Amino acid sequence: MNGLIEGHHYYINEDGYVVLTEKYHLEKGYCCGNGCLHCPYRYDNVPEPKKSELLAGKKKTD
Repeated sequence: MNGLIEGHHYYINEDGYVVLTEKYHLEKGYCCGNGCLHCPYRYDNVPEPKKSELLAGKKKTD
């Protein structure tokens, strides 16, 4: 991945998927709308009803 540091900007989960970290998203500066696991922007650009589902799930894990 170009310019990204594993463990800082992303990690590989147990299923082999790349997961972007909160640090990556903060450096990017905005919500991309994909419903990322570590989105620090409260899923601002995710369309409803997915946004509400993601926020409800995040509250359960907080």
